[in-house]
Amino acid sequence: MEEILRTVKKIMRNAVSLLGVVLVSFFIVVAICAPFLAPPSYPGDPYQMPRSGWSVTPQSPSLQNPFGTTEGQYNIYYGVIWGTRTAFRVGLIVIGFALTIGLIMGTLAAYFGGWIDELLMRITDIFLAFPFLVGVIVLVTILGPGLNHVMLAMIIFYWMTFARLIRGSILQVKENQYVMASVALGAPGYGIIAHHLIPNSIYPIIIQVSMDMATIPLLAAALSFLGLGAPVGYADWGQLVAFSRNWIISSNGGNPFQFWYTIFFPAITIVLYALGWNLLGDTLRDILDPKMLI
Repeated sequence: MEEILRTVKKIMRNAVSLLGVVLVSFFIVVAICAPFLAPPSYPGDPYQMPRSGWSVTPQSPSLQNPFGTTEGQYNIYYGVIWGTRTAFRVGLIVIGFALTIGLIMGTLAAYFGGWIDELLMRITDIFLAFPFLVGVIVLVTILGPGLNHVMLAMIIFYWMTFARLIRGSILQVKENQYVMASVALGAPGYGIIAHHLIPNSIYPIIIQVSMDMATIPLLAAALSFLGLGAPVGYADWGQLVAFSRNWIISSNGGNPFQFWYTIFFPAITIVLYALGWNLLGDTLRDILDPKMLI
């Protein structure tokens, strides 16, 4: 309890840390309350953005469409709200599966060493040889566009980061006396891994996960912008930015920013979401890194 109180006080003392926690908490609340903030027009498919018509020209913010509409009359407000759920869904699924694979590979390699370490790390090196974004784009192109295919491709080409990180941490923890004592007493390998190695090696992973919760959804949004991710009309921030690219600068010479809302609301949402998770990651690093404790 004292440790928790000390952690809370440390966060409250630092305005930057507090801002990160507030931003992440805000997006979590938005994702949870999405059905109340933006009631679905299609209950069977709540991620489908409602349309106010078929006109190509975006419409400015109004009571019906608080953030305005995109080309094709998709509701920007609805896309921003439900796009938050999409961001969390992509982040949690990709990071969850990639972390599980990386945790297994890195733990087995570090604990057993020898030829097992050599084999698993060479497999890891093979996957690392492919540039992440290029590998994802190629695989999605082969599988076909779609958010599920994007998540699968990202899992396949991202687990190596966690495998390398956990392996390095466990190699350090293995040298501690309490681990050696457990080995000398004949404790089973799975018990040593579960009770000593992973709990004392997981802190760098927690920090990495926080950072990845910012980058992974944004990479998926970038692929949606390129037409490889979510289908047209799906509530996704990358989709909203793609709709706005023809309207960032208006052809109306007297008012070049006439359609400012088409890019402003999706862009500010993306910036605040990434900022919140990165600030939270810095906060976790300051709290969990023993070298930075005061």
